[in-house]
Amino acid sequence: MKKLFKTLFTAAVIFTLFSTFTFAETAVYQTENYILNVSYNETLVPGDAIFVRLTVSIPKNAIPKTHKKTEKFVEPERKATLRLYQGAKVIEKADFYTLEKNKKPYTTELLCGVPLSTWLKNDAYTIKVIYSFENDELKEFTLPLIYKGRTFVSETIDFDEKNSNIKNDNSPERIAQIQKLNNILFTTFPADTYTNQEFVKPVQSDNFTSYFGDRRTYTYTNGKSETSLHNGNDYGVPEGTPVIACADGRVVMAENRISTGWSIVVEHLPGLYSLYYHLSEMNVKEGDFVTQNMIIGKSGSTGLATGPHLHWEMRLNGEAVRPEFFISNFMFEPAKTEVQ
Repeated sequence: MKKLFKTLFTAAVIFTLFSTFTFAETAVYQTENYILNVSYNETLVPGDAIFVRLTVSIPKNAIPKTHKKTEKFVEPERKATLRLYQGAKVIEKADFYTLEKNKKPYTTELLCGVPLSTWLKNDAYTIKVIYSFENDELKEFTLPLIYKGRTFVSETIDFDEKNSNIKNDNSPERIAQIQKLNNILFTTFPADTYTNQEFVKPVQSDNFTSYFGDRRTYTYTNGKSETSLHNGNDYGVPEGTPVIACADGRVVMAENRISTGWSIVVEHLPGLYSLYYHLSEMNVKEGDFVTQNMIIGKSGSTGLATGPHLHWEMRLNGEAVRPEFFISNFMFEPAKTEVQ
């Protein structure tokens, strides 16, 4: 296995970076008080996301001698922030949150993700982690990124009178619906960690009628046109096809909207939401907790739709991200070992 040694700290310690598998890079940093393991996806692809996981463990020799094994050890507060740079400019930033489903003693798992715009061009990108683990002064380190471009499809969609009217609806009701959804998608609750799994597709189909990131031109019956970006994947499935939750989470919206018809929004992690549009039926309500593969509704053609399909969308910190990105070990969960 090829190892890449890079000095990421200007202090007297060395932070060693080495390849582990295709999706992730890892790094290890050790002090007298803690060991910091870092995992992240090094390849920056427009429309995807960058996730970084920090595993902070306390060496045995740093555990207070007065601590008894039967007592719950209260670890020091862990704080960290992630910044994505394009050159010297910060283009995305977010705070890390604690993953609750950790069974290792004296260990804290922190995760953070930032979305990548579909408009990103080839340039010099880096990510910086700024942290404080012992209630002391802030420390920081920078991780390299490799840019990989992506080509997006352009398409023209001719709307009939019904869809033209929906698209150009500026009524207070539609504006209020848009504002309500945005308020949800741009809200982050640090304690809301409902999953540690790879996500799954919401329908058993590979019949895509539109893809995430498509550059669209809409033409209306009044002769006008408008350009837009498609924020999700459209699955061309018959009306009534079962739609499943892509991962465990909490339903934060389940209602009929002018643009998207019967719609469901599920929160999975702080700032990470899945959206299911144009449904013909909903089997959940706001506040319900869902599990991966649970049927939450059925596909349809409600709202602004040219035919039966399911629109599946993923939002991170309010921004749309390519849904397939999450059908991977984006949280860098360790592989499970089978008991013999």
